[in-house]
Amino acid sequence: MFQDQVVVITGGAGGIGKCIREEFEKAGAKVCIIDIADNPYFVGDIGDEATLRRFAEKVIAEHGRVDCLINNAPPLFKGINECTYEEFNYALRVGVSATFLLTQLFQPYFVSGASIINISSVGGLVPDISQVAYGTSKAAINYLTKLIAVHEAKNNIRCNAVLPGMTATEAVEKNLSGEFKDLFLRHIPLKRMGEPDEIAKATVYFASDDSLYTTGQ
Repeated sequence: MFQDQVVVITGGAGGIGKCIREEFEKAGAKVCIIDIADNPYFVGDIGDEATLRRFAEKVIAEHGRVDCLINNAPPLFKGINECTYEEFNYALRVGVSATFLLTQLFQPYFVSGASIINISSVGGLVPDISQVAYGTSKAAINYLTKLIAVHEAKNNIRCNAVLPGMTATEAVEKNLSGEFKDLFLRHIPLKRMGEPDEIAKATVYFASDDSLYTTGQ
């Protein structure tokens, strides 16, 4: 389905990003990831502008085109009383500014029919005082998704967002205790967490020709 297409993924070394990467690799895509964790393509902090520019230069130098950009790297989780001013701004750089800049840097190289997919969260819709920086950045991504969709429609480039709820990544399983996990699950209609591969498959849908008439969603 994605044979030899160039797919760029931020935060592709672990969690949801890793599952997304694996789905595209199985479909034959050439996957370029950036992650602060060790990975075979590009190790770097997307909260840093110079790092993002070096990453984009590497992708374009090696491939000269982008078929799909997936902005997945998550900002930090902290409550309003625990999050410092510096941490809040850093979360916005990771969660929002990086998405803006990579879209801008790759814009001349997107093929006609390219897809931009932003991994947002229901945390951007429902206020949670334990996620002030995370939720704020996700709310901003939801708006930015619609803005990019409108702006890039003339170039036949689509932009959509996937908004997972609580997902069973290693980080969530490690940090969410039984008591709080049960509390969250009571508010989920299916009474279970999502699986990372379920989010990955939704992402693949938005990148595929099955969603050619879907943008800004």
